[in-house]
Amino acid sequence: MNLNAIHNVYLIGIGGIGMSALARYFHYLGKSVGGYDKTPSSLTQELQKENIHVHFEDDIKLIPENFKNKTHTLIIYTPAIPLHHSELVYFKENDFEIKKRSVVLGEISKRYKTIAVAGTHGKTTTSSLIAHIFKVSGKNIIAFLGGVTQNYNTNLILDEKAEWLIAEADEFDKSFLTLYPEIAIITSVDADHLDIYGNTEEMRKTYTTFANGVKEKLILKKEIESQINIPSAITYSIKMPEADYLGESINIQRGNYFFTLTHHKQKTENISVGLPGIHNVENAVAAAAACIEAGIDIADVKKGITHFKGVKRRFEYHIKTDYLTLIDDYAHHPEELKNCILSAKELFPNKKITGIFQPHLYSRTRDFANEFANSLDLLDELFLLEIYPARELPIEGVNSTMLLNLMKNKNKSLVEKENVIEKITQSNIEVLLIMGAGDIDRLVEPITNALLKK
Repeated sequence: MNLNAIHNVYLIGIGGIGMSALARYFHYLGKSVGGYDKTPSSLTQELQKENIHVHFEDDIKLIPENFKNKTHTLIIYTPAIPLHHSELVYFKENDFEIKKRSVVLGEISKRYKTIAVAGTHGKTTTSSLIAHIFKVSGKNIIAFLGGVTQNYNTNLILDEKAEWLIAEADEFDKSFLTLYPEIAIITSVDADHLDIYGNTEEMRKTYTTFANGVKEKLILKKEIESQINIPSAITYSIKMPEADYLGESINIQRGNYFFTLTHHKQKTENISVGLPGIHNVENAVAAAAACIEAGIDIADVKKGITHFKGVKRRFEYHIKTDYLTLIDDYAHHPEELKNCILSAKELFPNKKITGIFQPHLYSRTRDFANEFANSLDLLDELFLLEIYPARELPIEGVNSTMLLNLMKNKNKSLVEKENVIEKITQSNIEVLLIMGAGDIDRLVEPITNALLKK
């Protein structure tokens, strides 16, 4: 794939977080960029403001003519697009150059020294924090992020003289195997995407394959070292003192976590993490390890962590008053739900914690039904939406009622999306968590407005 010979780039699924970053990247390079997505969103609106063509009907007549010149056109698609999608079928039947998003990102990464962050949890926050630390240190970078970073209000950071590329290494569809980074982090290997891997063992083998492709330095959470058997790996932890990078003396002051970073017999004290949840201290230690191994000065690492504002839809406040709090979070795995809910309980110990949760994928709901029920039982009150199918067809017997029946908490109900606002405004809300990876984010603004009017 010769990217220099490409004049036009057409993305099927252009509104996705990773796809929209690619669209922006090619637009920045001066290519003609356009694409299709199923539904309008804030991301597609931003693309359109940047003069990138986007349409929302699967109709080849809506594809601008310049993208039908196959000699100089690259078609990029995401695995979430069904194979019978008429635009994808058209490009295949006419022998266009068609590549998955991950393959194109892998090709771009060959032009730079790359830091990749893999793992079931923490990828977006950790990679965004690494990018921020690099920026604070004055380094020129390109960063493809899995969320919109609050510091820069974008999912793509661009510098003309970039030396480093920072990216998430997505395990879905084994996408991360297209990356061969100089430095990589693996944050966790909790089971997920079993529709792709079949079982946990196969998933861990694939992580090991990714780890073996790292060119220089592999950084592992110490607790998973035995599962990814790479003897030369550098380790980090907030619990295991034998780790190469240790976050210790963790304490809370004025609502912020503070910790001491110990590495190579050096101690750096009073590093402040402004993000809620002890898991974000762990993410900060991981980011610090990668940055120090890449040659960033510890003073810049400390400054970067202190001034990092986080990522949208990662414990993002929409209302924060003395009597009412609304937080939006992308949590869609049982461990992520648990971290989100426990973070809220820690911050608001004497308040009622209500959650709205939209399960994501039938297969994930089936594979982790008991774990989801256990995490949701941590809430004081739950409003549960039906499963968001994304790329999947229904699975018999798998639905949200199944989760409700597995829960011990009696203060729970199944709610239709169109009735959520009515139910929420009738409830006594103190702290509300809106959680999920489907289209639940579209409810955040109307729920926020409804609660503020109460």
